[in-house]
Amino acid sequence: MRLINFKFIKSASKPSEFIVDELPQVAIVGRSNVGKSSLINMLANNKKMAKTSSTPGRTRLVNYFEIDRKVYLVDLPGYGFAQASKEIKKEWDRVLDDYFNNTHNLKLVLVLIDSRHLPSELDKMMINYLVELGIPYQIVLTKADKLSRSQLNKNIADISNCIRHNKNMFIATSADKKVGAEQIADAIEKAINVQNN
Repeated sequence: MRLINFKFIKSASKPSEFIVDELPQVAIVGRSNVGKSSLINMLANNKKMAKTSSTPGRTRLVNYFEIDRKVYLVDLPGYGFAQASKEIKKEWDRVLDDYFNNTHNLKLVLVLIDSRHLPSELDKMMINYLVELGIPYQIVLTKADKLSRSQLNKNIADISNCIRHNKNMFIATSADKKVGAEQIADAIEKAINVQNN
């Protein structure tokens, strides 16, 4: 599958604003500094599609992007930004919980983890949360270009052991080097095809 025509549709902060039409949705979730916006820009082949910031934790809304009139790619608020206030953290948690519990055509969640580090407790909680809800997910490792091939392979093995997942389930990506876009597109296509069968 090729991801060609990206279009920003809207931002939402509460269930009444969420998109509920017939198109399937694929969500992106991860820590606030994991590189969600950069990944979206890589997939769209447009550095300005999703706003990036030098300050982590800026995304507090659910942002919808339409791809080829086939699927919504949904950028969810990042979690785990240490400098955020308790009130903001509670707001992020509420928005995430509202989205997952009120989106009935969600077909896949891309869980982003920084390839340079072991998954945080919040990463593990997110994966367990998706398992409990029965939502399919794909582990995406970001910033792979920051590591040598041997170090990346070692980190993939360590991450695999940490969250008890087969390392073949991972997609290693680099927004700077445009690595991993095809594999993500294939994962999205597979999720849509499951929905259509």
